[in-house]
Amino acid sequence: MAKQKKGEGFHSAAGLIRYFDAEEKTSLRIPPWFVATMCVATIVIITAVNIIFKV
Repeated sequence: MAKQKKGEGFHSAAGLIRYFDAEEKTSLRIPPWFVATMCVATIVIITAVNIIFKV
């Protein structure tokens, strides 16, 4: 029978750990406060357009 390696789960066997490590170093990082601010700004703009133009 094959020996089982302890401490290695399904994720390491699938190569997902290496994928996420590589992605984190080169990915674009957007701070959470920026995303929240853009959501609020979008809501305000859409609401203002609906009020002004009565769409």
